[in-house]
Amino acid sequence: MKQAIRTPFASAILGGLVVGIFGWLAIAAGWIKADESSSATSATTALAAPVANHGGGEEGNVVNQIYKSDGQGVAFVEATEAPEETQFGFFGEPEQSGGGVATGSGFVIDTEGHLLTNNHVVEGAEKIEVKLGASEKSYPAKVVGADPSTDVALLKVEVPANQLHPLPLGNSGDVEVGDPVVAIGNPFGLDRTVTSGIVSALQRQIEAPAGFSISHVIQTDAAINPGNSGGPLINAEGEVIGINSQIATGGGGNGNVGIGFAIPIDTAREVAKQIEENGKVEHAYLGIEGGSITPQLAKALNLPVDHGVLVASVAKGGPAEKAGIEGGDTSATIEGAEVTLGGDIIVKLEGNSISEMEDLVSLIEGKKPGDKLEVTVLRGGGEKTVTVTLGNRPASVR
Repeated sequence: MKQAIRTPFASAILGGLVVGIFGWLAIAAGWIKADESSSATSATTALAAPVANHGGGEEGNVVNQIYKSDGQGVAFVEATEAPEETQFGFFGEPEQSGGGVATGSGFVIDTEGHLLTNNHVVEGAEKIEVKLGASEKSYPAKVVGADPSTDVALLKVEVPANQLHPLPLGNSGDVEVGDPVVAIGNPFGLDRTVTSGIVSALQRQIEAPAGFSISHVIQTDAAINPGNSGGPLINAEGEVIGINSQIATGGGGNGNVGIGFAIPIDTAREVAKQIEENGKVEHAYLGIEGGSITPQLAKALNLPVDHGVLVASVAKGGPAEKAGIEGGDTSATIEGAEVTLGGDIIVKLEGNSISEMEDLVSLIEGKKPGDKLEVTVLRGGGEKTVTVTLGNRPASVR
């Protein structure tokens, strides 16, 4: 039976960064998918010190300034699930069970009442209500559209114009490791909570609840906990650079250990744009599962090259299978990690060398459904080039 109150991180809480032996990563449909046999790695305790201090006094520090300027644009999101009806109750009558309320965060992006949040916060909700800034007044909201594969949802709330305080959106491509950041949200239902830290890594890849990978993710040590989902990660200029979405945990707990992940705002901005213009979001779809080849892996498996992408399997009826790309047929276990062998090795895409999975992900990410690609693979000691017509990514890999 579902709990009356459920954590908004739900299936995402342990998504985290997952790395298998020899850098092996599973990939679904051209996007990295976490290896279920691996686990997230714990790290140091989160840092929550002010990111900077401009001499104190009336101006206060940067965290205080950002909180004052951006706090009113951050939303407390409550999503109520519809109860499920069981077939038979105690006296033979149908009964309802399940349901509950998920709490998360979001933020205003324009003066028309649009908000961004995580899809996993509002997915399946019968009713959504938001509170803006320090206000205790709740307003109904509706989902304009969502993209489960990037875990982004666009909401619309009808509120008086003077209650809307849009947050400026930055460029996540300009972010550098070490940059100070601030997170504002509602961890564990504690609304209007601010934490701070730095960008601790870039170009991470995490798995969305739908099973597809999200690339170019920002890693931060700012304290992020259940309830921060959907809230903004903000730079020192007060601009949103990401949507706080997942944390890695250690020891089976569900609290912050200093590793949080934010969906880049460049990704979220594109998702919102497609939703507003087309009512839906489309992503190019290759339809393979596999992993990067490293020199260590090549040596251990006696592979002909020490770089490229080893195809473990292809999606039935997917673009890769239709083009003739072949998956593996033999399983092997190396130091506890299961690897599928015998499949094609992708070494080039449109003539560009593919050294690792990240290269393939980046190139596919820049394409659209229907685009044709020349894919060069190694098979049986020879080289073969096939033409793949990319498809439209399905809603889930499961």
